Amino acid sequence: MTEGSAKTKEKSDMAKRFILDFEKPLADLDRKIEELMPSQADGGDIVESDEVKKLKKKAEKLTAEIYSKLTPWETTLVARHPERPYSIDYIERIFDDFVELHGDRVFGDDAAIVGGVARLAGTPVVVIGQQKGRTTKEKIFRNFGMPNPEGYRKSLRLMRLAERFKKPIITLIDTPGAYPGVGAEERGQAEAIARNLREMSTLKVPIISVVIGEGGSGGALALGVTDRILMLQYATYSVISPEGCAAILWKDGAKMDTAAKQLKITSKDLSQMKIIDKAVTEPLGGAHMNPEEAAENLKTALHETLEELKRISREVLLEERYKKFRNVGHYTAS
Repeated sequence: MTEGSAKTKEKSDMAKRFILDFEKPLADLDRKIEELMPSQADGGDIVESDEVKKLKKKAEKLTAEIYSKLTPWETTLVARHPERPYSIDYIERIFDDFVELHGDRVFGDDAAIVGGVARLAGTPVVVIGQQKGRTTKEKIFRNFGMPNPEGYRKSLRLMRLAERFKKPIITLIDTPGAYPGVGAEERGQAEAIARNLREMSTLKVPIISVVIGEGGSGGALALGVTDRILMLQYATYSVISPEGCAAILWKDGAKMDTAAKQLKITSKDLSQMKIIDKAVTEPLGGAHMNPEEAAENLKTALHETLEELKRISREVLLEERYKKFRNVGHYTAS
């Protein structure tokens, strides 16, 4: 892509961008920049005026200021952003030679979970991710990223495959929660999640999980019993959604802002509580603003973490994994 065509694409992207409420001042600046951006009528490269350059610097500064002061609820909105990269987006950008595997060998194939074999910087791995959809058709096909029991059984089948061939496992977490439908319950949703928790705790290979968007309840934890838990900067990880928490505690779903604060769902809070091991920096304005940079940051973090885990013996790995989750929620009374 030439510089001129890149500028034209940038101009069109401004108009398409999904704007969150707290980003409205940025939207105003984007509109001004779009109006001032020259067209490419002559087929040559676009030369930005000094005014456009000043407005872009102002927008960058304002973005940094807004995102440095996000509330937990605003972070939740970023984690749910419809343009945010999903599991397949990261798999395509981070891994080589990905071959998807299907089915749980019991009931069927769940499109809300994608998984298969791949290579991370040359190392063979098994990668599993929860996948949402963008268009209405895709959302229905992926069940809005809410796995059924067969999805968790498929993921467990792939993890056992990884153990059999001594391959590390990487899971990408992005779900509002496991699907709560009648059919899912009839086919053993709770049992499927519980079995994953048990089996993951004893797998004899390194396991890394990454919360890339929403990490909701047991539906997320079913892929999260791992040696290292990474989390993108503006992702969230919680036992319940802020709306659900507000409805239960205050009988008012509109108090999601208060609930989000109390739940401690951000990467900063969870790092301080040692629930996660590392927060991965996102591009300015969130991963959706620059998926390539977000993927590169995550690839570097995954590679470094995997190299660290490969130096640990199997016995020590299992013992540390056990202690890690036994210590969650532990406190000493003063």
